[in-house]
Amino acid sequence: MRKTLLAGIAFVTGMAFAQAPGSMGQPSRPMPGTNPINQPGMPNDTSQIKMKADDKEFVQDAAMGGMAEVAMGKLAAEKGSSDAVKQYGQKMVDDHTKANDELKQVASAQSMTIPDALDSRHQSRIDKLSKLSGAAFDKAYAKAQVKDHEEDVRAFQDEAQNGNNAAVKDFANKALPTLREHLTMAKDLSKGKMASNSADRSQ
Repeated sequence: MRKTLLAGIAFVTGMAFAQAPGSMGQPSRPMPGTNPINQPGMPNDTSQIKMKADDKEFVQDAAMGGMAEVAMGKLAAEKGSSDAVKQYGQKMVDDHTKANDELKQVASAQSMTIPDALDSRHQSRIDKLSKLSGAAFDKAYAKAQVKDHEEDVRAFQDEAQNGNNAAVKDFANKALPTLREHLTMAKDLSKGKMASNSADRSQ
């Protein structure tokens, strides 16, 4: 009786295993709701389309960020309470104006459109910064510059390495050394150089 029962269990288990999708060399079927077309390596793979879209997104973001840097740089050159902040702000105006002009040329040649005015998010940041003065302005500006240029370096480095459009990749690669220099300078400002300069001027 016991042997008969065990034999029956083994038979049922074997049948279930043999019928399981993907077992015993049988091809597995896609789960309901999945779309095998979008899987990497499958026909109609959209990865290349996404890469092209990313190039356009990078151009849009770089143009917007560049305009914001020029606007904030003008504020720093006018409102900075230390020579270091004023000089850094003017450098941002000069360097980013040049980069913005180069990006416009690249975008035009690639039939890409770029914004010609700041969006509400960037304008709001500039408006808040413009309400500050003295050491409070210097501190807020330096902090924002560190954050912005850390993000810029990551974005430009990613485009230079992984972008699909050769002209846009070349623009990003050429801009990286200047952006890294800006980041180093911004970190110097945030570490107290501007404070010491302000003290020197007050004496």
